[in-house]
Amino acid sequence: MQNRPTKRFISFLNYLKENRIVPSDRQMAMSISVHPQCISDILRGKRKVTIDIIEKCSEKYHLNANYIMTGEGNIISKTDSRTVGVAPAVAVVTDQKGNERIAYVPHSAHAGYVDNYTQPSFYDELMTFTLPDNRYSHGTYRCFDVVGDSMEPSIFSGDKVICSFVEQEYWIRHVKNHYVYVVVTQEGIVVKRIKNDIQINRSITLISDNNYYDSQIIDITEVKEIWQVVSTISPFMSSPSHIRNGLHDEMEGLKETISNQGRLISSLNTTIEKLLKQNRTRNN
Repeated sequence: MQNRPTKRFISFLNYLKENRIVPSDRQMAMSISVHPQCISDILRGKRKVTIDIIEKCSEKYHLNANYIMTGEGNIISKTDSRTVGVAPAVAVVTDQKGNERIAYVPHSAHAGYVDNYTQPSFYDELMTFTLPDNRYSHGTYRCFDVVGDSMEPSIFSGDKVICSFVEQEYWIRHVKNHYVYVVVTQEGIVVKRIKNDIQINRSITLISDNNYYDSQIIDITEVKEIWQVVSTISPFMSSPSHIRNGLHDEMEGLKETISNQGRLISSLNTTIEKLLKQNRTRNN
């Protein structure tokens, strides 16, 4: 049976979700370094809220500890724009058991994602899936289509990237130089390597692996989301031997085409010389 502090703590959890400060109980647990199962047990009446959890929530979300223990005062002790409500909570998709699924954002939905990425209803139209690897059972992941050749030869157009969400408050420390990220801005969604200048210049530099494309510096205020690329899904290619054989055939065909064009040009030059010679003869 839940005691009164535990009931008030559950009210606090509902407050966080209703005000879009956290997307789920699981995300809240992870943000204060508590195992999600612990919060789940509290919600189901199997466990009482602990002083340690109350202290962590007070530090992270300004939970009013006095409210939890006595019921007096407001749920939140104060509002701090640096931590509460400054960044929209990342939307998550869960199954019936509350386990998160990976939302797939195809290229056709990129524009809609930029405008609606915080709206849970947007994800109703997207395909979701899971992957058979324990790494994807912790944290929030997205799958994005890759468009264009700016990241070749590392990532190719048509590939799909699986990405882990980087919370805004950790961008300064956790966005690593020269790692590959999906960056969401008002202008669109790009896959780039990043040079992190947030702490010094309040900016990041987007770097392409394809040297044809120039680097781009953008102000951090233009960035909506950052997702770290952790894996890729690529179309199946033929075996290396088949690729080599195909390339050899293409090269041989190209050599023959060039040779035929060379002979045609040589024949054309001979014809032109004959015509010029005949013309000079007539004139004389």
